[in-house]
Amino acid sequence: MKPFSMLVTRFPKAILACWSVLFLAMAFFAIQLPDKLQGDGFFVDGDHAYVGEELSKNFNVPDQTIFVVFEQHDDTTIREIMDKLSGVEHLQTIVSPLDDATYQKGDIAYGMLHFDHTVTNFPDIIEDLRDVLAPYEQISLTGGPVINVDINSASQQDLITAETIGLPIALLVLVLAFGTLLASLLPIIIGAISVVTAFGFMVIASNWTDLSIFVLNIVPMLGLALSIDFALLFINRYREEIAKYSAKEAIERTIQTSGRSIIFSAICVIIGLGAMIVIQVELFQNIALSGAIAVFLAVLASLTLLPASMLLLGDRLNKWRLIRLRDTSPRWRRFANFVMKYPVAIIVVALLLLGTAMIPLKDIELAIPSVDSLPERFDSRASYDLLADTFGIDEQATVYVLAEQQDGWTTDAQLQLIDDIAEKINAFDIVTRVDTIFTTSDVDVETWIAMQQQPEAAAQLAPIQEAFINDTQLMIPVTIDADGTSTEAQDFARTLTDAELGVDFAISGLPKYNQEIFDEMFSKIGVAIAIIIVSTFIILMLAFKSVLIPLKAIFMNVIGLGATFGILVYVFQYGHFGLPETTIALIIPVVVFCLVFGLSMDYEVFLISRIHEEHMNGKTNTEATVNGLVATSKIITSAALIMIVITGVFAFTDVMPVKQVGVGIAIAIAIDATIIRLLLVPSFMKLFGEWNWWYPFKK
Repeated sequence: MKPFSMLVTRFPKAILACWSVLFLAMAFFAIQLPDKLQGDGFFVDGDHAYVGEELSKNFNVPDQTIFVVFEQHDDTTIREIMDKLSGVEHLQTIVSPLDDATYQKGDIAYGMLHFDHTVTNFPDIIEDLRDVLAPYEQISLTGGPVINVDINSASQQDLITAETIGLPIALLVLVLAFGTLLASLLPIIIGAISVVTAFGFMVIASNWTDLSIFVLNIVPMLGLALSIDFALLFINRYREEIAKYSAKEAIERTIQTSGRSIIFSAICVIIGLGAMIVIQVELFQNIALSGAIAVFLAVLASLTLLPASMLLLGDRLNKWRLIRLRDTSPRWRRFANFVMKYPVAIIVVALLLLGTAMIPLKDIELAIPSVDSLPERFDSRASYDLLADTFGIDEQATVYVLAEQQDGWTTDAQLQLIDDIAEKINAFDIVTRVDTIFTTSDVDVETWIAMQQQPEAAAQLAPIQEAFINDTQLMIPVTIDADGTSTEAQDFARTLTDAELGVDFAISGLPKYNQEIFDEMFSKIGVAIAIIIVSTFIILMLAFKSVLIPLKAIFMNVIGLGATFGILVYVFQYGHFGLPETTIALIIPVVVFCLVFGLSMDYEVFLISRIHEEHMNGKTNTEATVNGLVATSKIITSAALIMIVITGVFAFTDVMPVKQVGVGIAIAIAIDATIIRLLLVPSFMKLFGEWNWWYPFKK
């Protein structure tokens, strides 16, 4: 780190100029980010995607459907509107409620606009549709594409809300930590530059990969909080060094000490993010990529732009003093001595508190975010709920079976096989209907074969055959008596996938979609956790030349996260603090665990680094622990408070998964910075004494 620190102090103006050019260039791209976000990111490259594309290409089965909901409108108005909508670009087929009485009930009716798999510009299409409907009242749009567009819009509003609330509070915390306005503003400026630059790189990355709408909130949540935290810790250490050295030397020593801790902390966070890559769900890939970009830029800015700016500012860094800071070290020393005096009692009480918080975890229910991610004030949410209540559109689901064989499906034996397949599928209790060429034509196999011998009858059957058979492919829609997102539907998808139907086949539909997402996540989450734990252990062991310290850190992180998930269940699933009862979004266990495991290691690294430094300078284990706690407690508490503020303000936003991620990270950091970092870590350090520093590879 010494050569690097000398390079930074030698060329501060050049560093500032490079960052200015990079920031302006990336800001140009960053403003385009909302337009680059597509879908919720819950995509697995499996049977559902393959079958869905084949059905769209070869059987005109829609890939996406937009519902047009009418309230209190006569037939003339409905016909007029459906005619206008029929001219929308990329529309595959249109279904009017006037064509089928089942799409009308009382004053409520709905039509459907079907689109195939080639459509990628749904935001533009939905804008065109809404322009057509603008002159009319009580007509709205809903369905997957519309809901995703509205979630994107809500996410942008949420980001503005979070920044409006969070940044002023973060500035207040920084003022209380530093006392002067310029020193307090600098971390926020560094954080903003890092996040905007990260947004720019994400837009560039969108040329090679699809980006989920959820990264719009998660990336600034992570990038801003880390950038401010790193800057806070850097400036605090600089203020210690400037009392003993020149500004240039103080910057260099700060880079060599705090800079090293920042790099180790960032590596822990990137490991947590990188572990998500093993889960082959597009959203986790997005978060891993964009999060790693944000963390890398936060570290780079903290170790280059920040020290260069501080060196150029010089004494002006302490201008505009707002409050006179008091020395809080005596109080922290008394607290540290108290912990050293009663380590066993403190450990028992702390573990009891965390254990109690973990109890609701036994009831956790996970679900893929859908329409309930949106608040009810959005028309697409209210309209979907109206359709569900009036027509029960979510009470049944369709599974599509796509069977393939090289010699086709039109011989007598093959036609009999179709009937056999349908009979096997019908044997499942959950199945309410199986559609084939025979059920649609209302004839049995023998009659169908006989009719094929008569040219006139065969011509009548041809459209039905084309609807279900395309050369080597056979499509069989299967209706089940279950919500497509339910556990029962997922179980059926697994069972049917493994069933022996006498032919090669694959399935798609909402049950299969949910089953693939759940199975991919739960089959890989253990691998991701193992990667994080093993990698973190090795890095911390090498950093502190200790075996016991990383083991304790991992243990405490795991129980802290367990308590966090328990509290999330209590708050969201049980419906406390004025929140409606809702399931926990499927992304929460993965995202919160992977992010927080790395983030909480920040404070572990900063605290243990200082204790290790004291111990290397000849202090006993107890003295080193007390001195390290005294030296870092105020700044770690301030850093944690900023992290809690930046992430916790998302509790006041509308998109439920983002709300849960923000609250989850805030709770985890609060637990980590108080119960774990201030109580458990020093208590265990005292309890294990010099064993803390046992290392089998010492020379």
